[in-house]
Amino acid sequence: MKQDATRNAAYTVDCEDYVHVVEFNPFESGDSGNLIAYGGNNFVFIGTCTFQEEEADIEGIQYKTLRTFHHGVRVDGIAWSPETRLDSLPPVIKFCTSAADMKIRLFTSDLQDKNEYKVLEGHSDFINGLVFDPKEGQEIASVSDDHTCRYLMVAEKNGTIRFYDLLTQQAILSLESEQMPLMSAHWCLKNTFKVGAVAGNDWLIWDITRSSYPQDKRPVHMDRACLFRWSTINENLFATTGYPGKMTSQFQIHHLGHPQPILTGSVAVGSGLSWHRTLPLCAIGSDHKLLFWVTEM
Repeated sequence: MKQDATRNAAYTVDCEDYVHVVEFNPFESGDSGNLIAYGGNNFVFIGTCTFQEEEADIEGIQYKTLRTFHHGVRVDGIAWSPETRLDSLPPVIKFCTSAADMKIRLFTSDLQDKNEYKVLEGHSDFINGLVFDPKEGQEIASVSDDHTCRYLMVAEKNGTIRFYDLLTQQAILSLESEQMPLMSAHWCLKNTFKVGAVAGNDWLIWDITRSSYPQDKRPVHMDRACLFRWSTINENLFATTGYPGKMTSQFQIHHLGHPQPILTGSVAVGSGLSWHRTLPLCAIGSDHKLLFWVTEM
């Protein structure tokens, strides 16, 4: 695997709104294209994208917007439902958002006449994360600055990551980063003993079978790390972003077998971070743009 210098995105899609968050659909949706959602100041856009790495007759990227949903307030988070299907009749698009007004909105569409949304209230402060139950899609978990949660793994800004039993609502395990602020944590789907996070300027990785303290950690972003996401296809591959606000925010892809990042990208005011479901490819939002980087396995 060759080490990459700082480089520009492999593919770019122009967007109709500033992009605050971007999420590939992590579930199989029954279509060759990859569903992607991005949220701006007033709207959520649902589209499909196909890359030349998947289909030989495509040059670069083929992107198409399927539906635009009016949101009315800044979109802070997006989570896809496993019930989303493009191969059903009619198709089903289902996702939820968190927003600056501390509410969760649940959207359902058949990409034709049926476009519904429900507002879910209950949090009294900023919502930091939300996710669907990945098996049935009947429950949504969310965490907030109001110190309430509805999920199994919850990362706290004070540096602790706790795992909860949903039935007893008791904490059953905790991990310690010994660093603040802990800004983002992610459970590795390819190896569920692994948890990764960013805290302060560092990335940290735990093996939950061994210790409550990190097995590995390295300094990564000078101006504080912001997001951590495991690749969906390789348990040794992950991406991190630096804090937005400076003129450019750094984006890096790491491989646990390499001491240095294998790819470094520079993004003008980047936000959001999402891995493609089947390719070593990452998406980041920017000012009226979606940016995509490809690395090797």
